Amino acid sequence: MTSLPWIDSDDLWFPPAEQALDEPDGLLALGGDLSQERLLLAYHSGIFPWYSDEQPILWWSPDPRCVLFPDEVHISRSLRRTLNQGRFRVTTDRAFNQVIQHCAARREGTWITPEMMTAYRQLHVQGIAHSFEAWNSDGKLVGGLYGIALGRCFFGESMFSLEPNASKVLLVTIAHQLGLWGYKMMDCQVESGHLLRMGARTIPRSDFLSILSNNVDSQPDQDSWSIRWRWPGAMVKHGE
Repeated sequence: MTSLPWIDSDDLWFPPAEQALDEPDGLLALGGDLSQERLLLAYHSGIFPWYSDEQPILWWSPDPRCVLFPDEVHISRSLRRTLNQGRFRVTTDRAFNQVIQHCAARREGTWITPEMMTAYRQLHVQGIAHSFEAWNSDGKLVGGLYGIALGRCFFGESMFSLEPNASKVLLVTIAHQLGLWGYKMMDCQVESGHLLRMGARTIPRSDFLSILSNNVDSQPDQDSWSIRWRWPGAMVKHGE
């Protein structure tokens, strides 16, 4: 069995992403901590943490990588009707704590440990981690996604949905808004049927790392994290 590098908490480094295992796909290293400095280094390097309570921190960089390019989001006929109805209002950074709590409560979301929640809340306070929220006509939070924004790249961490189509409306709005802000890519980490149907696709890790190197240190074209995009013809305005 191939041995993995162990990272001590006082050593701020990662092995090159290209050294990640093929099986399990993308497992690169273990150990370290979830300090702001280490997390930022990880995302700059195409690496993210993913582990459960009984494990040490595991660091991953899968190949291929699932991404969504803003101009490739797919809108089906049924989703177009939902958007036209304006059933959901989308905001940013209104309920970060609630979003991450809902994501952690998902049956498959047990990897969002209390330690992870604390770390990403701290990044949110620093203006690095952000949330997108979907609200229904009754003002109830029914969908959300949180992630990390670095340069012109947004790294999606997790999302939840409590009503049909809420996550689809959320992804369409996020994609169009990120495009308006000049973001080149939304990292989705690992593929799923839902993401692929929404227009996400997998690319080689080498291409993913190249996109990062060209965009992660550049500035997006935005003056705030308020939603500016509105679906044409929607009855309910997204945003404020």
